[in-house]
Amino acid sequence: MAGSSRETFPERVCCPRSGGAAITRRQALERLAALAAGALIPWPLRAAQGPAELALVRNGEAAELTGRAIAELGGMRRFVSPGARVVLKPNIGWDRTVEQGANTHPEIVAALIALAIEAGAREVRVMDHSCNDARRCYQRSGIEARAREAGAQVIHLREGRGTEMKIGGELLATWPVHREVIEADVLINVPVAKHHSLSSATLGMKNWLGAIDGNRNQLHQQIGRASAELAAFFRPALTVLDATRVLLRNGPQGGNPDDVSHPRLVMAGIDPVAIEAFGATLLSLGPDALPQIALAEAHGLGKRAWERASLTSVDLGS
Repeated sequence: MAGSSRETFPERVCCPRSGGAAITRRQALERLAALAAGALIPWPLRAAQGPAELALVRNGEAAELTGRAIAELGGMRRFVSPGARVVLKPNIGWDRTVEQGANTHPEIVAALIALAIEAGAREVRVMDHSCNDARRCYQRSGIEARAREAGAQVIHLREGRGTEMKIGGELLATWPVHREVIEADVLINVPVAKHHSLSSATLGMKNWLGAIDGNRNQLHQQIGRASAELAAFFRPALTVLDATRVLLRNGPQGGNPDDVSHPRLVMAGIDPVAIEAFGATLLSLGPDALPQIALAEAHGLGKRAWERASLTSVDLGS
């Protein structure tokens, strides 16, 4: 409600840690330069007790980066029990190729499927509500073929088939949701990091727009709040951010490979707010540039200060 100071997110407790100030554009660029150079950044390493909350792996191929990131988190069995039904929600929104950077990398999706099956998953399903024609999006992205080869069921979420559900948010009290997404024991969010002309960036929280039905375009008027409220509703067990390629301009569709950088990174973990804040740095944005970060942090979904997290950083090129 306009003018109200009270938020109404679903309650959630997610590994609270100390907060951190927003970074400047200069700091973001310095960090990106250090990543590109393979320099050692003074991030905290994983604590001796228990697995990390976040894993950042760089300088490898997509499947290799993904497998190592999950291993650094303690392995897929931390998230997937024998007999579990697993849903992967990548970004398959656009009729674009891997090189154009608009969709999640198919090899990341395939690697996660293989790990889930190895952990004992009864079934793994891959799905998205595409913006362009779903058949072309799934085909040209490479995700349908690789997902099927890896052993998953592939589902096209269709317009008009959502079920009205209680979201519990201030903006989204109720909204039609694709039941297939939430009818799972384990939900894994697999977004791609990229520019968006209306919201500055598409990362993990905005990826949930591909799990709902209805007039999604109207949500862009308050996309930060909508993204945070959807993140609070879906609450994935694991988020795996694809930054193998990053579309820096003309998102969300892109089309020109010259607009795509190649950080060759994957960040995975249990704190979607920290992953969102890290993803913002890949687009030279501080966390204050994306309203969903502060909104989600204020309601216990995680902490933006990814640098201060229980984080393990691995450089496969060193």
